[in-house]
Amino acid sequence: GDRTGDLPVNRAASLTSKGRVLHRSKRDWMWRQFFLSEEYMGNNYQYVGKLRSDKDRGDGTTRYVLSGEGAGTIFRIDEKSGDLHATQRLDREEKASYTLQAQAFNKNTGLPLEPATEFIVKIHDINDNEPKFTKDVYTASVPEMSDVGTFVIEVNATDADDASYGNSARLVYSILQGQPYFSVEPETGIVRIALSNMDREVRKDYQVVIQAKDMAGQMGGLSGTTMVNVTLTDVNDSPPRFAYSSYHLSTYESAEIGFTVGRIKANDGDEGQNAEMKYRIVEGDGKDSLDIITDEVTQEGIIVVRKQLDYESRRVYTIKVEVTNTHTDPNFLHLGPFSDTATVKVTAKDVDEPPVFSRPQFVIEVNEDTPKGSIIGTVTAWDPDAMDYPLKININRDTRLFHIDSKNGSITTLKSLDREVSKWHNISVLASEINNPRQRSRVPVLIKVLDVNDNAPEFAMSYDTFVCENVKAGQIIQTISAIDTDEPLIGHKFVFSLSTSNPNFTIFDNEDNTAKILTRRSGFNRQEVSAYYLPVVISDNDYPIQSSTSTLTIRVCSCDSTGSMRSCSVDALLLSAGLSTGALVAILLCIVILLMIVVLFSALRRQRRKEPLIISKEDVRDNVVSYNDEGGGEEDTQAFDIGTLRHPEVMDSNKLRRDIIPEMLFPYHRPSPMNECSDVRDFISSRLQENDTDPSAPPYDSLATYAYEGNGSVAESLSSLESSVMEGDHEYDYLSTWGPQFKKLADMYIGKDTCTSGLTN
Repeated sequence: GDRTGDLPVNRAASLTSKGRVLHRSKRDWMWRQFFLSEEYMGNNYQYVGKLRSDKDRGDGTTRYVLSGEGAGTIFRIDEKSGDLHATQRLDREEKASYTLQAQAFNKNTGLPLEPATEFIVKIHDINDNEPKFTKDVYTASVPEMSDVGTFVIEVNATDADDASYGNSARLVYSILQGQPYFSVEPETGIVRIALSNMDREVRKDYQVVIQAKDMAGQMGGLSGTTMVNVTLTDVNDSPPRFAYSSYHLSTYESAEIGFTVGRIKANDGDEGQNAEMKYRIVEGDGKDSLDIITDEVTQEGIIVVRKQLDYESRRVYTIKVEVTNTHTDPNFLHLGPFSDTATVKVTAKDVDEPPVFSRPQFVIEVNEDTPKGSIIGTVTAWDPDAMDYPLKININRDTRLFHIDSKNGSITTLKSLDREVSKWHNISVLASEINNPRQRSRVPVLIKVLDVNDNAPEFAMSYDTFVCENVKAGQIIQTISAIDTDEPLIGHKFVFSLSTSNPNFTIFDNEDNTAKILTRRSGFNRQEVSAYYLPVVISDNDYPIQSSTSTLTIRVCSCDSTGSMRSCSVDALLLSAGLSTGALVAILLCIVILLMIVVLFSALRRQRRKEPLIISKEDVRDNVVSYNDEGGGEEDTQAFDIGTLRHPEVMDSNKLRRDIIPEMLFPYHRPSPMNECSDVRDFISSRLQENDTDPSAPPYDSLATYAYEGNGSVAESLSSLESSVMEGDHEYDYLSTWGPQFKKLADMYIGKDTCTSGLTN
């Protein structure tokens, strides 16, 4: 009862084996396995057991020491007596056992009395943990209409108590909510269907509460619960059904093909692919004019126009529509049939229809040599509302090639056609009601131009033909072919020949639309004749036969021994003279440079010889140009002769004074030195008119003052000393009529009583 060791320590036994004494040392410690209850609720430390060494004499010299898991914290040993206690409340679910070591020491010497011995303290389990499910909420699904016992889901619960000790961890499952629809197996936790014919269309979702209880389900056991959300999945157990046996729709007869007349829908209690339906027309007088299309999104049947309705021929179109499930389940075919039918009647409403052509398009063939004004075809149309209603037919867009009769629709040519220019002509013909022009229709008319042999064949390409100087007679120098823009039905067949007999070359027809050019002699000399021109006649075989003459240019070239061309024409002659192409380019470049130098030198000399009177770079306006010289009289023949003022025609030959470069001064006015104002007036008027009409005159005014007084001049004295006698003989009112250029001059002279007859130096 004191849980001490059951064997003494350090007992020696002497055994004799064949006359030999053997000594065996027994174990110093022999422990039982200690057990300790978890969750101890007492006020004192929980007693575990007593440890005692056989070498303990009871005189108080033995000291016990404990080590290992929890030593000193969870477990404490009395050093003197060896009593072992647990100082804390232990939980087996946290740690089920502890491994410790005990050793006895001599208190006086501090030496161990024996080696340390290991022992185990196991924690006894009590039922202190309730079962827990792996999930708080389970989700499961099962097909509707499943048989009883169909597997739904398996739930699992665990108990932290010791399953090897008692019934603390032995669980039993039971259902608390969800009966009578579901059941659970007590030992496995498997949930199964408990009621047959569960219909999703009646109820879809179920909540089942499962309990797990330990202690094998006995009273006093702990329990835990979980919830299972069960959803019934759909199976195709509901056939589609129309809500009505007959549907009535209407549309105008002008509805275009593909126009939606209306929609019908059958009801199906299933969902997903089990509710997918397909509609079709099974019979009826309107199955050729109407069609039904299944809308895969809304599962509706769409009634559309398949062929344009005609109110005049039929007022009501009847069809019988069948709906079926696209996916059926063989297990539920006994609940069918999974199809249904309904009658659909479509009423056509009358509209004013546009004219109708006899064909959707017209194709007319015409020869390209058809004379202008010929009828090449007819377009016919009528009014579907009334056959006797008049129509107007015309070409939709203006064309310069064709004309159509607005009454009978006959098409005539306005010009001759050329197939080689255009093989097809597309026109659009418009037919409209005369009583209602807005009602109109158009039809395409395709006019095909048929070929007539009116073009002669010609060379297929531009040939670069040459003949070697050392060629032999009968050698092929070129193979030629031809093309023809015409397209005969039996294909092209060309014949090649020479227009005249040629002493140098001949032609051989290969009869495959190609021909060979051969030499008739040998020994050509490019210095004598650099090129030959060979006229080739090409004829076709169509009717009427067309032919043309094409000229083949044959150059004479220098060739090597293999017949490969080395050089031809002028380049060859230059190379034979020893001048390369690079040398020729250098010579031409030197000549061009010399010419440019000569032209530049000539231009510079001409510019230097003609210096301008006014060399200022400023924009000079209203300046007075003064020469500031005074000649020696009439004997000074180098200066300006004032006599020219009396004879203005002399100025045409010499308008500028070249002997003196003028100096630019500020503008100022001088009185006129002339005695007779009439000649000066005429001179100034003529010069004014000349400058006004001269497009090369400068945009500003220049006043040239000739301050010269010659000895015995024909202009008499230019001095102003005698001008006071003659001033009254002149009037200057006419200066106001000369324009704004002479406004200042007019202001100076108008209003004076005398006329100034000279200019002051």
